Amino acid sequence: MPDVVFSVDQAKSMRDQAVPGHNRWHPDIPPAVSVRPGQSIRVECREWTDNQIGNNDSANDVRDVDLTRAHMLSGPIHVEGAEPGDLLVVDILDLGPVPQEVGEAPGQGWGYTGIFAKANGGGFLTDTFPDAYKAIWDFSGQKATSRHIPGVEFTGITHPGLFGTAPSAELLARWNNRERALIATDPDRVPPLALPPLEESTLGGTATGDTLAAIARDGARTVPARENGGNHDIKNFTRGSRVFYPVHVPGALFSGGDLHFSQGDGEITFCGAIEMGGFIDFHVDLIKGGMETYGVTTNPILMPGNVEPRYSEFVTFIGIGVDHTTDTQLYNDATVAYRNACLNAVEYLKKFGYSGEQAYLLLGAAPIEGRVSGVVDIPNACCSLYLPTAIFDFDIRPSASGPVTTDRGSCAVSS
Repeated sequence: MPDVVFSVDQAKSMRDQAVPGHNRWHPDIPPAVSVRPGQSIRVECREWTDNQIGNNDSANDVRDVDLTRAHMLSGPIHVEGAEPGDLLVVDILDLGPVPQEVGEAPGQGWGYTGIFAKANGGGFLTDTFPDAYKAIWDFSGQKATSRHIPGVEFTGITHPGLFGTAPSAELLARWNNRERALIATDPDRVPPLALPPLEESTLGGTATGDTLAAIARDGARTVPARENGGNHDIKNFTRGSRVFYPVHVPGALFSGGDLHFSQGDGEITFCGAIEMGGFIDFHVDLIKGGMETYGVTTNPILMPGNVEPRYSEFVTFIGIGVDHTTDTQLYNDATVAYRNACLNAVEYLKKFGYSGEQAYLLLGAAPIEGRVSGVVDIPNACCSLYLPTAIFDFDIRPSASGPVTTDRGSCAVSS
């Protein structure tokens, strides 16, 4: 049994834990615990919004979620002997929902996928789906089903959305400067281009006084991935994976959370995975001077585990870098190409009786494969989305007889 180094009571908010976690990146957040290289550890996690989302049939909670509180990170974990320039070697041994618990918190037998409202976070297809919606998923072993998206069952690739090391003061300043410069190019955009430091709702672990004030003033929000790792949302970052994180501060100060039961490539609804609290077991080690030795100057290196569901047949949707609403040609735009592949999949699933919102939620949560298929054939980048056929209890393959349309119910909507 790994040593439990960060424990969570799922009946309490992260702020009220015996040792609270944090929701900003900053080098001065005090370590919650110290571990040694070669140690196997267990980290318990809250769901990323601190359990603001309920197991119900309304999406009002998704619509009204307070994003200033997210993400809830467990840690920081100080690794003895870690110095700037090292690589922190992290092996995922195991992870999952809250063990042997059924209750009101995500991860206690259930999780959720949310489409965030355009005015509060948005998502990849937010111009097409600007309002809030939700699907609740029930867990049975490794499989998930939803009363809000009937006719579907799939095996999840359980993984953490977010783990990383603390930034140095210099790196943190670089993040804040460049993201503020981006915001300045369109300061009134909805949703915003980036999220700058925000003192409201800051959680700084056990920090107090002037230290906590500095964390609130300058701490980076946790939404994007950055040089320290952070919110990668890589679905194959699962059991058996090994990650090499750059170390920017003494002790590395390793933190994270945002556990997912399953997710499609891109996590396209913004809250596109099946979100949950739970546990994750790591083995930690160091490569001294590894950043220079291996040329790791910006982002971590990942060796994915080989644990994933065995889906062998797919219906694949293709998108190209064209704005079809205005018939405007773009140059090698892979973002627009993948967006078009997603929209093509949504339109296809609507022919079988799903609403657009149900289809969108499904593509965020199910283990779809998203690929950049071509970026050299100017002017059109080409992306593709692989949808496993076996996750449906009916045949979704094209045929001469046409699709069988059935009433598929409704996802949770906001009033």
